[in-house]
Amino acid sequence: MIDLYLANTPNGLKMRLFFEESGLEHRRIRVDIGKGEQFEPSFLAISPNNKIPALVDHDPADGGPPLSMFESGAMLLYLAEKAGRFVPRDLRGRTQVIQWLFWQMGGLGPMAGQNGHFAVYAPEKIPYAIERYVKETNRLYGVLDKRLAGRDFIVDDYSIADMACYPWIVPHEAHGQSLGDFPSLKRWFERISARPATIRAYDGIANNYAPSKPLTEAERGHLFGQTATRPSA
Repeated sequence: MIDLYLANTPNGLKMRLFFEESGLEHRRIRVDIGKGEQFEPSFLAISPNNKIPALVDHDPADGGPPLSMFESGAMLLYLAEKAGRFVPRDLRGRTQVIQWLFWQMGGLGPMAGQNGHFAVYAPEKIPYAIERYVKETNRLYGVLDKRLAGRDFIVDDYSIADMACYPWIVPHEAHGQSLGDFPSLKRWFERISARPATIRAYDGIANNYAPSKPLTEAERGHLFGQTATRPSA
């Protein structure tokens, strides 16, 4: 059994996609990041960076004690190896999947995340910051669009690279992007959206991560107001 700690953010939704696709037995444990549950000592013991998602595998392959993990990219790679699916076994295919996984972790996710923050969550709209991240998100969409030209998926068969990237394309409208500008990306997006596992993973979840109501000061403090000393929210 795997305990999966998550919230319905793009990084959390990566994990929902993987478990729906793989069928690995797991238990979902919601972490209310608006209430600051990510700072509870029990969660920090699993995820010292106080971020979701995280997991505990109670049946690791080495037969040892439960194994805990944080960082969604590392988790996807671990789970793909555990399931024996969604990452190629050959050297070149595996290398391609890993580098596109890292591309998402180091580029698409952080840049689109800052885009969403300044456009949606920031209490003060700073034109330079919004323009900076909208343009960089656009550039990264272009990189992925070129990669997908003539391809069904990022690397040959559907893989963890696709699962990592897809949730960061779902809120494209909030990121100031039109998929009509990226025809290959658009075809890929529609192909993944139609997968039964994707439909299950996104059941009841909005395609835009904007809050349904304004954040309270406490919620804003839990989400964005932390330092190394964690000031009170």
